[in-house]
Amino acid sequence: MKTKELRGKPADELSKLLGEKRSDLDKFNFGINLGKNKNSKLGSSIKKDIAKILTLIKEKNGKN
Repeated sequence: MKTKELRGKPADELSKLLGEKRSDLDKFNFGINLGKNKNSKLGSSIKKDIAKILTLIKEKNGKN
């Protein structure tokens, strides 16, 4: 997910997206533990997306 795409979204939508990404990470970790997921790079990309979203939420809350 591109940072430019995320910057245009309001904080409440970012919070909703954050919840979805955290849910995706939980599902990914569960799949890794069961041996279903072969693509380990997916987990790191989900973590990076979560970090981007958290950074933007903090930026938006700091401006208000």
